Amino acid sequence: MGPRLTCCARLVLPVAAAVLFAAGPRAQTAPAAPAGGKPAAKAPAPASQPVNANARALAEVRSRIATYAGLHRELEATLPPLPKGATAEQIDKHQRALALKLQEARRGAKAGDIFTPAARSVIRRLLDVVLRGPDGPALRASIRDENAGSLSIAVNARYPGSVPLATMPTKVLEGLPKLPKELEYRFLGDRLLLVDVDPNLIVDFIDHAVRPQ
Repeated sequence: MGPRLTCCARLVLPVAAAVLFAAGPRAQTAPAAPAGGKPAAKAPAPASQPVNANARALAEVRSRIATYAGLHRELEATLPPLPKGATAEQIDKHQRALALKLQEARRGAKAGDIFTPAARSVIRRLLDVVLRGPDGPALRASIRDENAGSLSIAVNARYPGSVPLATMPTKVLEGLPKLPKELEYRFLGDRLLLVDVDPNLIVDFIDHAVRPQ
């Protein structure tokens, strides 16, 4: 199993993504009072402000990620704790046992369970904004470095242990939903993967997340 990628642990919304999160239409102002008459009554306030569809899609992803992380912790708590100074063999056995529990709990899991169709569209555009910016060529080269390309993968399957981890530039990750410590993003070919680190499980993925230049 490859090393963790610490750049995935803390993610923030980028300024570049602001174009995707423009506020809804402004509330109309009350009409001016007629000359010599009483001030016109104010229009009743709407029951709720319009919700930005992009923000709502990412909020749904964050909620689903939190639910998955809660499942991970719940199932891990049922396993015997690792002893201090655990050997590599003990760690691997623990991780495989957790993987089996998660696979059983998520039997039938499929692509889109975390990254909804609406969220996939938003995330592709967020990445496209960055990769078409001034640093785009360098970032694309960084993503391609040690990228194994298009391999056959499946949700709820283990990430191929023999595949090196492609570089995850911090700037590329800006704007993606923040992840708990159990999870990280990885690129594999043009896909963006959500991976549970310790059991090395593919939680979900987005095809064509990196669009051609």
